[in-house]
Amino acid sequence: MSQVFHRAITFACILAMCVVVLGAYTRLSNAGLGCPDWPGCYGFLTVPNELHEIAIAQQEFPSSRLEPRKAWIEMIHRYFAGGLGVVVLFIFAVIVRSNQRQAPKLLAASLLVMICFQALLGMWTVTLNLQPFVVMGHLLGGFTILSLLTLIYLRTVRHTINFEGNASICLNAGLACAVVLIVQIALGGWLAANYAAPHCTGLPLCSNGELFSWSSLLKIPEPASTYEYGVLPFETRLSIHLVHRIWAVVTVLSIIALAATVHVKMRQPMIRRAANLVLVLVLAQVAIGAIIVHFDFPILLTLFHNLMAAILLLSLIRVCYFLGRAKKVML
Repeated sequence: MSQVFHRAITFACILAMCVVVLGAYTRLSNAGLGCPDWPGCYGFLTVPNELHEIAIAQQEFPSSRLEPRKAWIEMIHRYFAGGLGVVVLFIFAVIVRSNQRQAPKLLAASLLVMICFQALLGMWTVTLNLQPFVVMGHLLGGFTILSLLTLIYLRTVRHTINFEGNASICLNAGLACAVVLIVQIALGGWLAANYAAPHCTGLPLCSNGELFSWSSLLKIPEPASTYEYGVLPFETRLSIHLVHRIWAVVTVLSIIALAATVHVKMRQPMIRRAANLVLVLVLAQVAIGAIIVHFDFPILLTLFHNLMAAILLLSLIRVCYFLGRAKKVML
């Protein structure tokens, strides 16, 4: 692959991270319906600011109130997402036209399909007025795109490493950890989509934890004109939040087990350092979550919590990739 391609994939990874963070900020600042239509805003490519544009917006969307700040937050997120789509299309074209046998064509095709589906989820997020399942799917879609880009980056960068140890057991442990972490991210997305964060205060359990019930978790949002600020009962949202905390413990224990397994089974320092990084990140993530609750959910810290979740996932993918390569070398 050319130097231009490597720069493009690196830029795409950075841009995808920005899109994930901007999407989280859009959600946390309650700007998800800042523009009532898609892909434009009140029928314009930018936020209406001229008197005649505002008049047209009010006429076309009488049930929506134009809030320029929220509208710009939403549109900036869309601009970045659109730019990412263009870069991904370029990456796909380069990989498909490549004559290299090991070119990750399946990953590139999956990435392009995911970008298209993510655009649909973005549209449905607005047209269905923040339906929680769609919002959670949109968040997971962003993480999936970031993960695919990271795998393409790892596949196209040469690693000259001599692996030693039992990679098969470690790889199975890493993949199991990945499943556990993805479940935790999905729970965090479901929590955010239902505006459940402030419903569980106190540490380490909710101060009103007696309201928790497993049966309440089975309740799903009923049809509503809008799902902004949530429609589920208080006890259901509290239960959603508490399950997110409980599964965080499962996630930490799983990653501790992975790090220990890697240190016992693998003698390659690079893989050990990669596993150590995942362990440090997950412990930091738990600490950040506790600080967020203690300080009553400040938006910047919560945004950083979302960013750390993405970095943690990518770090774990990196460990699994190295272990997968090691397994192939040893066969």
